Amino acid sequence: MTGVATPPARETAQALPTRHRATGSGILRASGIFVGRSMRQSLRDVESLLMAVLLPVLILLLFTYVFGGAMNVGGTGDQSAYLAYVVPGIILTCAGFGASITGVSVSQDMTTGTINRLRTMPIPSATVLVGHTLASLVRNLVSTAMVVLVAVAIGYRPEAGLLDWMIATLAVAAWILAITALFAMLGLIAESPQAASGYGFILLFLPYASSAFAPIDTMPNWLQSFATYQPVTPVIETIRAALTGGTIGTDALWALVWSAGIIAFSLILTAWFFPRRVAR
Repeated sequence: MTGVATPPARETAQALPTRHRATGSGILRASGIFVGRSMRQSLRDVESLLMAVLLPVLILLLFTYVFGGAMNVGGTGDQSAYLAYVVPGIILTCAGFGASITGVSVSQDMTTGTINRLRTMPIPSATVLVGHTLASLVRNLVSTAMVVLVAVAIGYRPEAGLLDWMIATLAVAAWILAITALFAMLGLIAESPQAASGYGFILLFLPYASSAFAPIDTMPNWLQSFATYQPVTPVIETIRAALTGGTIGTDALWALVWSAGIIAFSLILTAWFFPRRVAR
């Protein structure tokens, strides 16, 4: 009996019509899918969602009504003056907390086998990081809006025009992307979600050693230099000047440089570590 030769699997796959091959998903489509995935995860995690919304409001009320009367900002010493001063710092502080959630989520995907499963599918697996980052941007912008609305309700009166609001929003969004990209990278290299949370813990204290809650000239001399030149201060000063109708000056440029630099640094390390981490 004459046997029938079976073509190799590779040749068979090449002989298939194009319409029968798995075309997969492009980067944009895959990123959109993972953004939706991250947003759904956020909505299902009620505790984290409430924390992302309520924490900024609670910190705002705490600093305004507990510390506001003791702070001599603008030479007045009243709570309304301190409220206008502290709002930008609250926004950036809570952006850090929101970004830290992203680091934990990325680490969970890395340690539970989710990334390895995605590698078997016809999609760019690295786009899951894009989904986490953009979802964090949306969550933090919602938290920012909540802070501003509550601040207005208790007496905050911004003096910003349309262009000023655009500058403030751009500064906030750029910083959120920067700090989220950094936390996503930390979540990528962490061995566990707990480690991811711990690695970025020091970053959450940057706003406290800046002009967020107290004028820099009231700090000790050894701390003033750090507070002046660290990345959070120019972002805060840009937002504060934009919302109060002040002069922005070079702070906006430095805020953009810092945010872009942190994003580039995070992307380079992510591109280096991602293929090595998923190959384990």
